[in-house]
Amino acid sequence: MTLNIAVLISGRGSNLQSIIDNVESGYIPNACVSVVISDKKDAYGLRRAMDQGINAVFIDPAAYQSKENFENALLEALAKFSTDVLLLAGFMRILGSNVIKAYSNRIMNIHPALLPSFKGLHAQKQALDYGVKIAGCTVHFVDEGMDSGPIILQKSVPVLDSDTEDSLSERILAQEHIIFPEAVKLFAEGRLDVKGRRVHIL
Repeated sequence: MTLNIAVLISGRGSNLQSIIDNVESGYIPNACVSVVISDKKDAYGLRRAMDQGINAVFIDPAAYQSKENFENALLEALAKFSTDVLLLAGFMRILGSNVIKAYSNRIMNIHPALLPSFKGLHAQKQALDYGVKIAGCTVHFVDEGMDSGPIILQKSVPVLDSDTEDSLSERILAQEHIIFPEAVKLFAEGRLDVKGRRVHIL
């Protein structure tokens, strides 16, 4: 049976591309990216999807009177493409409880910090400003908090004295492109077991 992956984006979609590449190579087994959905009409990730022959959908938040209505439209789109797992790859909105309950332990997010440190926006800048020696990235299941769901995988990156926000972000991004597909692969293989806050890899 094929695992149908939906990816939510708001921007250029470099993590989306790493997922597509790893599905096509067979690293993520028995899976397909069935749809890419963006809340930004000009998101380059939509172009990436179309170039690969993947369904690309723009859902305009401004067209809906409430967040709930927007998310109902999102749920309709996810159902239309028989979504099994939902990936947040630079999606700049916090999902509401209706979506999270519909896909409990089936929504993954990639965050450019070693959670629980440096949640929210500009995590790389937060890490530099704090003066940490090690930064990194985290793949986690999504719950109703901000960047607070059970952690699946993490990868560390040393912080150099010469680092800027851009240079640190670039090195972290290279690791994101490795661990996000790895987490999806583990999910596709049925090897992730969530018990409370802990994710056991079988």
